[in-house]
Amino acid sequence: MPPLILDFDRSVGAVDGATRIGLGDWQERIRFGCSQRRLRACFDFIAPQLPAAHGTVMLGSGDYHHLSWPLIERVASDVQFDVVVFDNHPDNMRFPWGIHCGSWVRRVALLPQVRKLRVLGISSGDVGGAHAWENYLAPLRRGKLEYWTVGVDVGWARRFGLGEAFHAFDSPSALLDRFVEDQHGATTPVYLSIDKDVLSTEVARTNWDQGRLLEADLVRGIDALAGRLIGSDITGEVSQYRYMTWWKRKLSALDAQPGIDAAQLAQWQAQQHALNLRLLPRIAAARR
Repeated sequence: MPPLILDFDRSVGAVDGATRIGLGDWQERIRFGCSQRRLRACFDFIAPQLPAAHGTVMLGSGDYHHLSWPLIERVASDVQFDVVVFDNHPDNMRFPWGIHCGSWVRRVALLPQVRKLRVLGISSGDVGGAHAWENYLAPLRRGKLEYWTVGVDVGWARRFGLGEAFHAFDSPSALLDRFVEDQHGATTPVYLSIDKDVLSTEVARTNWDQGRLLEADLVRGIDALAGRLIGSDITGEVSQYRYMTWWKRKLSALDAQPGIDAAQLAQWQAQQHALNLRLLPRIAAARR
């Protein structure tokens, strides 16, 4: 099935056969974070324009990763399914003003149709001891959510009785070895969400601090899900935007999102586009 592009920020290049829905008018309202009501309004606007069937959804910048929540919520499945997220961040952080690109995982963990949610490739300090209090611990404690980390000291989790929810590795290859082994023989359907900030800057540049996975690592993860994918999305494109809303300017500054000149932006987007064209058929081949 052809991909679907939710075009908030013009960061996703042309993909043969893709349906593109223009959402530029929603950029300020949705990007980075918003109220739940506003996110629902945005998705109510999108829903009538969705094709009856589509492949991977392209969301643009990682600032839109919270759109994965309503996409996963609407997946039609007669059985429970798992969600696998490749991301350099847990996206399970506290955000008291609604939902944002770093807090949506908790919402997905609350969905009854989701059996298990795994976030793979986290090398961000967001899961280190200094930031432990910022994470929603309930889904980890319930066994609904797992963090798979690379090179992060997560010893605090054992002290809080959360050791089984954390899988810590010294390298991406070790993480993928374990993940592939765990998925061998599995039959549960899977929704796959990829934020390309999980990748090393050698592979592609994004708006966010980045992880350590190489393209080959990500491909191994996709292939481990072959025959079970019932939905997928990709985010982590690189784009530039200046917020009109003061609190978004403030929070994005705290996250140290870098400025990018026009020539550099074009180069990085071309690199991202080439990567997308390699990933999309790989994901399509893994569909159920």
